[in-house]
Amino acid sequence: MKASDLVVTPAGARFMGRRFPCVIGRRGVTDRKREGDGATPRGVHGVVGMLYRPDRMARPADWALPIRPGDLWSDDTTDIDYNMMVRAPYAGRAESLRRADPLYDLILLTDWNWPYPVKGRGSAIFLHQWRRPGYPTEGCVAFRRADLRWIAQRLSVSSRVVIA
Repeated sequence: MKASDLVVTPAGARFMGRRFPCVIGRRGVTDRKREGDGATPRGVHGVVGMLYRPDRMARPADWALPIRPGDLWSDDTTDIDYNMMVRAPYAGRAESLRRADPLYDLILLTDWNWPYPVKGRGSAIFLHQWRRPGYPTEGCVAFRRADLRWIAQRLSVSSRVVIA
């Protein structure tokens, strides 16, 4: 394990000598991730990007990219752009990255099933803001807003997310 690794367990996360409460998928951790299963995939995942809402927060890191109106994430297993960021209008099934709630104000992208996605293996695993303490995700990892921002300001593209 590297010092720059963010280690996530069902009991919380560790990063740079600090501990953080977090939540994972409603079905816990799995070795057999599938689209829509509600589980968080066990393993070592690279951090490949950072997205943020510039209308709601300052840029958290030099390498963060703004989420624009019309930015979506494809979770359509029948589409060539499955598990990729796409733009509206988009004919396939996709999730809006520019949400009315604050969940995706800051997103850390992992390399789960990316950049060459296997259809049905599960779309993006994000690190994002939680709804509330203890409320599970659909498979992502979620943190308190202030903790997520602290982590984002210190992560780099060489950091890894280790889900144990």
